[in-house]
Amino acid sequence: MSSRAADVIPAADRRSPDRPTPDLATQDLATPDLATSDLPAARTARRGAAAVLLDGVLKRFGTVTALEETRLRVEQGEFLTLLGPSGCGKTTLLNLMAGFLEADAGEILIGGEQVTATPPYERQIGIVFQNYALFPHMSVARNVGYGLRMRGVPKREIAARVEETLALVKLQGFADRSPRQLSGGQQQRVALARALVIRPRVLLLDEPFSALDKNLRGAMQVELKEIQRRLGVTTVFVTHDQGEALSLSDRIVVMSAGRIRQVGTPDEVYRHPQDRFVAGDVNTLPARLETLSGVRATVALGDLRREVEAAALRDRPPGSPVDVFVRPDHLGVRPAGEGGTLPARVAALVYQGSHIDLHADLATGERVVVRVPGQGALATHAPGTAIGLAVPQGGLVAFPPE
Repeated sequence: MSSRAADVIPAADRRSPDRPTPDLATQDLATPDLATSDLPAARTARRGAAAVLLDGVLKRFGTVTALEETRLRVEQGEFLTLLGPSGCGKTTLLNLMAGFLEADAGEILIGGEQVTATPPYERQIGIVFQNYALFPHMSVARNVGYGLRMRGVPKREIAARVEETLALVKLQGFADRSPRQLSGGQQQRVALARALVIRPRVLLLDEPFSALDKNLRGAMQVELKEIQRRLGVTTVFVTHDQGEALSLSDRIVVMSAGRIRQVGTPDEVYRHPQDRFVAGDVNTLPARLETLSGVRATVALGDLRREVEAAALRDRPPGSPVDVFVRPDHLGVRPAGEGGTLPARVAALVYQGSHIDLHADLATGERVVVRVPGQGALATHAPGTAIGLAVPQGGLVAFPPE
């Protein structure tokens, strides 16, 4: 994945986790008329309106275009993930939704309401930062209730809503602790509770699990999805982790170099990538285009013939070289010389616990990775062993060579 300075935020907008600025620490310190869930009709989502709509939104930092002209619709109650490498524009896009950055062109609507020039504290959004941005001198309960106090919510209601939200994120009994007495996962739950207690129209999360270890990150992903489904809150989530995006999202927006490359369900993005960037770092097999027919094309992989999606190959004449993309778990290992396989030789075996990553060199010189379940490959496919590589009949995509 390529990168560029698309997630650059001016220095004045960067915050330390130990010294959060109040208007960024809760984001949605709105006016008292938003203090309860019974919002005035003018502030609730209009019937049929998108939860968030970006129409031709563009952002530059000096001479650098951080976000090219973008159109994106986020549906009510949807869990949408912005996926891409550092510098791709995903955090810039999130900050435009939040109101921390001003768009240089285009319009932003939340719940059908024009908010392009509306300050963050009037957008009724909740946000969770990568660094949590908790107030170190406040207790957990006061951190969670901060946004409600700024809205002028009565003390009794604040206490009830804080207690309810702490129970939602499984932090009963932690109300009087300070942030320093909490683990990383517990601090993340406090930050999430603070964003949810204000009952936002949209919840924004900027790589909230990046500082957590792998096991805790997985547990927090499950909890977040459960909470989001229970509340039905529209959620926009930023990550560079494809696995995280696939496991959490209703839809994924893949970004690079300040523009959207593909929008689709996790299955669509994983199985039907629209270009080489979205396909990612997977096995690439050299092939030759034979025929095009409707939405399908036939390619030749040595002596094998396989069908692939034709969309990316429509301007290629028959006989043109193409690259076939296939994931490690879609390939198989067969005895050397077996019909319908590509000749290869084992180069290395990498033990991964539940599976073995078998690295093999094709006769054409390319190296591929095959994901072999279990541990049998350790005993039967030592480095140097000749094998046949089984290529599936389906699940293949192809693109013109770079």
